[in-house]
Amino acid sequence: MKNMQKGFTLIELMIVIAIVAILVALAVPAYQDYTIRAKVGECVNNGAVAKLNISEFRQSEGAFPTTAAQAGLSTIGDTQYCDTMTAYTPSTGAFDVLVDETAVDSGISGLIQPVLTPAYSTAGVDWACSSGTTAANNVKYLPSSCRGT
Repeated sequence: MKNMQKGFTLIELMIVIAIVAILVALAVPAYQDYTIRAKVGECVNNGAVAKLNISEFRQSEGAFPTTAAQAGLSTIGDTQYCDTMTAYTPSTGAFDVLVDETAVDSGISGLIQPVLTPAYSTAGVDWACSSGTTAANNVKYLPSSCRGT
């Protein structure tokens, strides 16, 4: 009589487990970077209120606010992953987005601090994001609009 083979052999199961392990090893670091980028992106998005305050002040007064409090920065941005946005340059209207690196991920070494800078024209105020004083090894965590690419 012929024996019908039923099920998988041990070798086949080991090969499947090895393939799954390789896929997981590739996916986990990419997922970790994605979650860090999402948290840093939250901080950059929190700057929207400050951008609006500064833009409205510039449009109505003809100059940028002279203090961070006048720009509305002293009460904006303090969240789980972000610190209050107080690094403000009155001459240009630019401000730093202060990311709390230890809250974002305890494995991050170095600073993540993008800068939002306005460009005033007769049409209005356009905002640009740059990497600012962000450490070179952490630029990958910034939104693409802030990386200068």
